[in-house]
Amino acid sequence: MASLVGSEIQGPNGEDWRVPVSELESRLETLSIALQENSLPGAFVQHPVDLYYFSGGRQNATLFVPARGTKASVEGGGDGPVLFVRRSLSRAIYEAGEDNSPFEIQPFPRMKNLVEVLQSRGVIESPALQFGEIPASFINRFCDVLSVLGDCGDVTDIIHRIREIKSDWEIKQMEQSAIIQAKMFDTVEQNLSEGISELELVAAAEEVSRIAGFGGNIQMRRYPLQCDRGVIVSGRAGGIPSFFDSAVGGSGPHPLTGMGSGFNKVKANEPILVDLVHVHRGYVVDKTRMFSVGKLSQEWHDRLEHMLEVSDTVVSSLAKGEDCSMAWEKGSQVAYQLGYEGNLMGMKPDQSKFLGHSVGLQLDESPVVAKGFDRPLPIGGTMAIEPKVVFKEGSIGLEDTWVRAFDAMKCLTNNEQLNKKYIIEV
Repeated sequence: MASLVGSEIQGPNGEDWRVPVSELESRLETLSIALQENSLPGAFVQHPVDLYYFSGGRQNATLFVPARGTKASVEGGGDGPVLFVRRSLSRAIYEAGEDNSPFEIQPFPRMKNLVEVLQSRGVIESPALQFGEIPASFINRFCDVLSVLGDCGDVTDIIHRIREIKSDWEIKQMEQSAIIQAKMFDTVEQNLSEGISELELVAAAEEVSRIAGFGGNIQMRRYPLQCDRGVIVSGRAGGIPSFFDSAVGGSGPHPLTGMGSGFNKVKANEPILVDLVHVHRGYVVDKTRMFSVGKLSQEWHDRLEHMLEVSDTVVSSLAKGEDCSMAWEKGSQVAYQLGYEGNLMGMKPDQSKFLGHSVGLQLDESPVVAKGFDRPLPIGGTMAIEPKVVFKEGSIGLEDTWVRAFDAMKCLTNNEQLNKKYIIEV
């Protein structure tokens, strides 16, 4: 097997863009403890995003993590976590930190031998699987093979909860992402002119993002959502609904990509909503600003001021540690009292019922500022807060990504250097 060296896989200017081994160690420990607390003997991590989170890469692999104190754990005399890799073993070793890897790395055994290999490592019960993330045919195959060890539990929610709380290292990645994202908005402003198409503006912003290291995918959790991260909609296109669970749909270029920017051309004195996502080393930040060629009417300015009031209400509620459902209730009531019940986050019947969504390695993480999320945004949680109103003649609103600290909400995407203005009129 050919080995890899750092010069073959690196970030810009020779930077090492691997997840630090200390991060992987901390995450594996957190998962092993959570498994113990939830009476699960261990878990198979198989979803690509979660493999990146726990193993440092997204190879075709299965990561086994035993619960703390079980016979398969190091504390219990077993061999501890192991990454079984189908492809690529050499990359998996490098991305996990090589000799410093906090888990063993082995070729994936033949399925008929999988149970025997697990038993040799001290496993006596079936590991939990990610029922909420993996296709049924894939899950069923593993359940059948593991059935001699008993039924498989579900580890989906446990992993989701662990990922809600971001480490200092993760926050730094999001801060860097916000800096690059601000340059995307600067590029939109520099290229904006009457007659330019939405897609041309997206292409200019995309170039900035790609050169900075964007990998080409926005990871989504909720099926069947797919995200076009460059949502630039001008004028009446801002009032077109789509399949996507968001305030603003947009025409998209064709029905298979039926959301976001299309061939609509910018006209003077119309609202242009620019909702751009950047992903730095896997970590998402989400932001929306308004643009126009020429001046927007006072009515549009008033609508944006009202959405700022809604945003402030939601941020204040989350900062106090109130449940996300309470933040939704308070924010939506402010909007309704201002006359936007039929326009908040879309027009009836195509309204979205949220005012904020958590972000991280995926665009649609939990919790959400919506009914049913009767718990607070945890300290260390990161959320995009995005009140918007939609009309037939267009849409307007704002969005910023925030992190909850001990006594406040800190904005990651809005300061003097990161497009503080909410309307840019050129």
